[in-house]
Amino acid sequence: MSNKKSILDTPKTMVFKALDKTKKVVITANGYALHKTEDIVSEGIVVIEQWQTVGNKALKGSLSLAATNQDLVFDALTGIKKHMILSKKRFSKLIA
Repeated sequence: MSNKKSILDTPKTMVFKALDKTKKVVITANGYALHKTEDIVSEGIVVIEQWQTVGNKALKGSLSLAATNQDLVFDALTGIKKHMILSKKRFSKLIA
């Protein structure tokens, strides 16, 4: 057996070095992507919680506003009804 290296040993070594370096780069990139994704999700949760608080306040305010508007509508309808009854009585007196 000879101690000579084969012609194929050099490219083989280069390929393995390139593969090792690629693995390291991919692992680093994967770690970075995972870290950034966690940061984005955490920030998103914080922002959503803030908007949920704003939404709850808006909803409560709009419900009280809707209740007030509903009371105004029913008060107006009651006034119209009273006016129509009074007008009917007056009109009946005019015709009779």
